[in-house]
Amino acid sequence: MAVAKDQDPRVRNIHIRDTPKDEAEQVYVTGRVVTVLRLQQPCDPARTKMLGWEGRFEPIECVGNWVLLEPLQNLEPEDRFLLLVTLADGKELPFTVTSIGKKEWERPDQQVNVFLEPESRDALQAELKATRQREEELMESVYRHFREDTADHALAKILTTGAIQQTSFVERRKRIVKTDDGAELVVRIFAGKQKAAVVLTVTNRHPSKSWSLAEARLLTTRPGEDLRAPFLFGEAKPFALRTDRDEIAPGQSGTVAVVVDRSAFRTDDGFVNTLALEFYRQDGFLDTYVLLDRRLVRE
Repeated sequence: MAVAKDQDPRVRNIHIRDTPKDEAEQVYVTGRVVTVLRLQQPCDPARTKMLGWEGRFEPIECVGNWVLLEPLQNLEPEDRFLLLVTLADGKELPFTVTSIGKKEWERPDQQVNVFLEPESRDALQAELKATRQREEELMESVYRHFREDTADHALAKILTTGAIQQTSFVERRKRIVKTDDGAELVVRIFAGKQKAAVVLTVTNRHPSKSWSLAEARLLTTRPGEDLRAPFLFGEAKPFALRTDRDEIAPGQSGTVAVVVDRSAFRTDDGFVNTLALEFYRQDGFLDTYVLLDRRLVRE
C-alpha cells in the first residue's frame, strides 16, 4: 500500500502570550467534523461568540474548559470567521476560524490546546509530547526516503514527467474514466522488461474541490475470483509510486505513476497471472482500478 498524502485531523498546541500580535491564532476546520478548543480555565458562554456563524456552523458550544465548533459544510478557502473566546476571569482570546489549506500544517484541527502560561506543567508536557511526535514523524520520513530510494521509484518519477521515451516501456492499453467526484482519469498501461507500469493522468473538473490520492493498493487475485474491485482477500504486493504534485486544484491536471516489478507476481505457490491495482482518492472512495496481466512483464 502506498499513501500519497495524510490529511487526518490532528491535535495541536497554541501558546498565547500577552505580547501584541498582528493576527489572531488560526483554527482550521472542515465540514461536519467537530473541532475542540481545550482551555486552561473555564470559558464564559455568554461572552464567547463568533461573528457570522449563522447558517454556516452549528451553534457554538462553550462548556467548562471546552469550546466546540462544527461547520455545516466545508468552508471556502477565502472564508474567515472571527471567534472571540472569553474566559471566566474576563480575558478575551481572539481566533480566526478558516478552512483547511494546502500546506502540511493546515490540516483540519481535531483538538487545539490553548495555553496562556507557556511555562506551566501542562504546557510543558504538551510541548514535550508534540516534540516527540514531530521527531517520530521525521524519523518515519527519513526511513521512507531510504526505503523509496530505488530504481523503480526513479522510473516512476520519469514517467510522471511524460518522458516515456527515456524508458523501455511500451504502451499496451489506454482508457478514460469519469468519476462521480468530477475527475477525468486517463489510465495508460505499459509493458516493459521485467516490469510493468501504469500512468494515471487526473484532470480535476470539480468547480471548487481539490483532488488528491489517498492511497494505492496492489493485490493478488485468486483463480475464479470475480475481477471487480474492491479486492478484499488478495495478498498485498510491493510497488513504486510517484506523483508530480500532492494535490490537483480545480481545472488542473496531475500525474500518478506506478512501476511493478516482475517479482510482485510471485507467491509461495508460484506465479499469479493477474494483479489488481486500486486507486483511492482523498475521501476514501475508490476512483478506479487496473488489472495487470503477467504477460506485461517481458523476460
